[in-house]
Amino acid sequence: MVAKRKTSTVSKKRATKAAHLAPRKEKRGLDAAEIALALDAPDIAPLTTEVQRVGGVALGAYREPLSGRALLLATLPLGAVQPTPFQRDLSPTHTKRLAAKIEEAGVFLDPLIVVRGEDGKLWTPNGRHRLAAAKVLGLRQITALVCPDERLAFRILALNTEKAHNLRDRSLEVIRMARNLVKRKPQAKESDYTAEFEAPELLTLGIVYEQNGRFAGGAYSSLLKKVDRFADRGLSVSLRRREDMAARLQGIDTQVKRIIDGLQKRGFKSPYLRNYVVARINPVRFHRPKKGDTAPPMPIAEALTRMAAAAKKFNLDSVRGSDLALVAAMSGGAG
Repeated sequence: MVAKRKTSTVSKKRATKAAHLAPRKEKRGLDAAEIALALDAPDIAPLTTEVQRVGGVALGAYREPLSGRALLLATLPLGAVQPTPFQRDLSPTHTKRLAAKIEEAGVFLDPLIVVRGEDGKLWTPNGRHRLAAAKVLGLRQITALVCPDERLAFRILALNTEKAHNLRDRSLEVIRMARNLVKRKPQAKESDYTAEFEAPELLTLGIVYEQNGRFAGGAYSSLLKKVDRFADRGLSVSLRRREDMAARLQGIDTQVKRIIDGLQKRGFKSPYLRNYVVARINPVRFHRPKKGDTAPPMPIAEALTRMAAAAKKFNLDSVRGSDLALVAAMSGGAG
């Protein structure tokens, strides 16, 4: 009876996943005849001129089938393209590996996406490692899809698939984007860029990572997801507020380190000590939002105040080995 019930549940889950992949009945986008575009078309000619100015060659133009946006396929000198200034830091290890794989394949197939950035520069929001790998390989030119929509420069997380972003990478890129936008569009609101920033907690964590690259942000992610929200106020004002939140978060982490040291002196050596301690002092750990409810269970300032108070009065004698074993099991590892 139990086996039949499990089989039925699995079948329902598979059917639900299959339904999500079902093709749309209503077709969208352009027809084939609408896609081709001449290099001298009004919305592509300025890009053609720009490519020629930097020593590249325009190869062809087309309208992207989904949005109808005009795109230019071109080759560009490597020195003419720069990564957006707010991208994550370059990984030498990944660059060398990528260059070796491209050399092994004998062909560089994946074009960069390129947009016009500040002061007429050409920026790539998604190809920092491919650009660096091309330099390692000694290429003269690199293929690119040049887009007139400068807003793509701020869609890094959606575009970048060549190397998975960890929490630190994502947070640093988001805060760098926000600081750049403050300079370019000082009147813009934080809530105007929810798609670009993806999640509000990335802004808060990004400020922390700027000051401490080794911060264990993953331990605090659950808390921040529940209480951090995008602000409907100017970016410069909201970032000052987030800098205060980030400072408070680092103060809490100092207390957490003190607690961990105390537990280690008592013989607790589990790699899950930090997650356990943070979970214990998290004031919203048991909160389960109702379906469709987007309001935080409490304001982030109140949550951090309660968390700091709980850390100060943390009772080391209350910790049991079985508690850590449970945390390890929930984390998918051994204690």
